Amino acid sequence: MQEQNQDLLTIAGKSYNSRLLVGSGKYKDLAQTKEATDAAGAEIITVAIRRVNIGQDPNTPSLLDVLPPSQYTILPNTAGCYTAKDAVYTLQMARELLGGHKLVKLEVLGDEKTLFPHMPETLIAAEALVRDGFDVMVYCSDDPIQAKLLASIGCVAVMPLASLIGSGMGILNPWNLSLIIEQATVPVLVDAGVGTASDAAIAMELGCDGVLMNTAIAGAQDPVRMARAMRLGVQAGREAYLAGRIPKRFAASPSSPMAGRLA
Repeated sequence: MQEQNQDLLTIAGKSYNSRLLVGSGKYKDLAQTKEATDAAGAEIITVAIRRVNIGQDPNTPSLLDVLPPSQYTILPNTAGCYTAKDAVYTLQMARELLGGHKLVKLEVLGDEKTLFPHMPETLIAAEALVRDGFDVMVYCSDDPIQAKLLASIGCVAVMPLASLIGSGMGILNPWNLSLIIEQATVPVLVDAGVGTASDAAIAMELGCDGVLMNTAIAGAQDPVRMARAMRLGVQAGREAYLAGRIPKRFAASPSSPMAGRLA
C-alpha cells in the first residue's frame, strides 16, 4: 500500500491513498493477480461477478483468498451485462456474497464487438441501483451530458472510457474528458482504453481523479513490472496536474531571462 498522504481520493465517503484502480481478470493465476495488484499499489479491485469466483463456487479457489476484503475494497462490476435488468440482478447477488457491500461498478454494454456503453440501459440501471441503496460508480461514454445525468441520479463516480475496452489506444478525445471534469460534482475516473503508463499520466494531467485498468496490466509481457509503471504514471500525472503546467505558446521563452544580464 502507498504511504499516507494528504492528497486522497474520496469515493462514497471513504478515502484512498491510491488513485489507480485495477481489475482482477486475465492473469495467469491468482498468485500473479495478487503480485500485480500489490505492485500497482491499488486499494480498489474490480471483480467481474460473472467471471471471477468470490464465493459463488465453493469448489474452486476464490479471489478473496488472495485479495481479502479486510485489506482491499472489492468493487463488484457487471462486465458482460447487456441489459439494465441483468446488471441490477448481478449487483444484488454481489451484495449478498459480500455481506451487504454497497460500493459497485455499473457497466451495461451495447454490443459484443465494441463493448461500448449502452447509455439508455445504463441510466435505467443506475436509477434502480441508487434507489436500492447502492453506491454506484458507472462506466459511461465520454459525453458530458450523460456524465452530468449520471451524477444527478446520485452515482458516486462517473467513469468515461478513454477508448474501447482492452484496445490500448489511449485517450482519443481529451477535449470531452476535459468538459466532463470541468462540470463534475463527483469523482471522474478514466475507465477503458489505457495501454501504457503515459496514457495513465495524461489522464491524470487532464485532471481525472483516478484511472481504472485491467488489460493494460494483465496483458503486458511482464504484468507485475507494468503494474509498477502504471502506479508511477498515475502518481506523476497527478503531481504534474497539481503543480500546474506552463501554458503552451507559439514562441520561444528563454530559460534564463534577458533582463539584468551582466554583459
